Amino acid sequence: MNRGPSGTGIVGVLALAGITAAVTQTLVVPLLGQLPQLLHTSSANASWVVTVTLLAGAVTTPMAGRLGDLYGKRRLLLISAVPLIVGSVVCALAGSLLPMLIGRGLQGMGMGIVPLGISALRDVLSAERLGSSIALLSASLGIGGALGLPIAAAVAQHSNWRMLFWGTGALSVAVAVAIWFVVPRTPVAAKGRFDPLGALGLGIALVCLLLGVSKGATWGWGSGSIIGLFVATVVVLAVWCWWELRRPDPLVDLRVTARPQILLTNIASLATGFAMYSASLILPQLLQLPTATGYGLGQSMLAMGLWMAPGGLMMMLVSPMGARLSAATSPKVTLSVGALVIALGYGASTLLMGSTWGLLIAVCIINSGVGLAYGAMPALIMGAVPLSETASANSFNTLMRSIGTSVSAAVIGAVLAQMSTSLGGHTIPTESGFRTGLLIGSGIAIVAAIIAVTIPVRRLVSTAGPAKEAAAAPMSVNR
Repeated sequence: MNRGPSGTGIVGVLALAGITAAVTQTLVVPLLGQLPQLLHTSSANASWVVTVTLLAGAVTTPMAGRLGDLYGKRRLLLISAVPLIVGSVVCALAGSLLPMLIGRGLQGMGMGIVPLGISALRDVLSAERLGSSIALLSASLGIGGALGLPIAAAVAQHSNWRMLFWGTGALSVAVAVAIWFVVPRTPVAAKGRFDPLGALGLGIALVCLLLGVSKGATWGWGSGSIIGLFVATVVVLAVWCWWELRRPDPLVDLRVTARPQILLTNIASLATGFAMYSASLILPQLLQLPTATGYGLGQSMLAMGLWMAPGGLMMMLVSPMGARLSAATSPKVTLSVGALVIALGYGASTLLMGSTWGLLIAVCIINSGVGLAYGAMPALIMGAVPLSETASANSFNTLMRSIGTSVSAAVIGAVLAQMSTSLGGHTIPTESGFRTGLLIGSGIAIVAAIIAVTIPVRRLVSTAGPAKEAAAAPMSVNR
């Protein structure tokens, strides 16, 4: 088992893998206005370029986690890099909507890299390195998203848009090679078989839920299509839960997931995902709206990305601090503090939204809180599940964050659409709309902090690496 100095290389490779996967999520943001022309389609159809990546990631992440527990996390890390590579190439060569959707869907399938990497750390690192490494890797999703935006904007503005995808393809190849040579094989502790029907049921339920949430504003929240999707979600989830509870080898062990420590952590994760994403929806618009509005700051896409980028760096800087706070107190304290810092950042943004430097400060505060909170979630999850379920449990937690961001997009989007005005023939959110959205983000972050305080931390298994894990094996089941 690789230990000592090699741990730095392992953490570096897995963090790069997570950042690469996250970059693909914001890659097309600078292109959204040009996609209808580039792909010879309508604006409504072009929006699927974003939606399909979200859906593919949500559906495949829990599957990747379970397969990682069953067949080895290193193997699944390598497999997850394949759709990132292939999807990037397909997008780079796309000249119409269909191949672009296929490529973006493949890129979404690579999102399982982050929870798989977090779980692999538990197998290969010593106790001294584990906490800070988990925090950094968990924050890589936000880091990649924050850093990817200005890079993508610069490339889109000064080069051919296809270079965005060729670049991520090359980076994904480098990640796969690095995983092959640096990340050691991980032990397989889980037994049983993969549950294909469980995977199918969860996939259908997630597609119905996220499709309804993401398209509600476009199709109409009261339309038959949206109502039908939500009804289908409830029905399919009910059947799926019935099936999973009767399976000897479920895709998601619902009895373990229902333990208070895991259940409340997942609920807090959903709320934190909501709070985190609200800033991503509001602050870029404030930076880019024309100054003629009286509250817009008139920045270009590239300048906006550069003003937002330091937030990603703050997540990287605070993640080790969060690990030390968790070690000194408890991960639930770190999660609570992180959520409160997010709420503070939103409060500051309502006072500082009149200047670019003010919003930069607000972004740094919010993302510092996200870095603290996101780093604590895997520690809470892995402190409550046996070694054989770490990848599956972390993947489910990542899914909860994704659902939170999707709900945030729907709620904040609806608020901004309702509180809007007309300027130059275009409908734009009002200043009151932005302030309301910021207050909602702050309120949800406070809710996340309250939920985190109630988490009954009860260490069921050791998270101190392989050697101590074996010693703690008799404690791994607590009924």
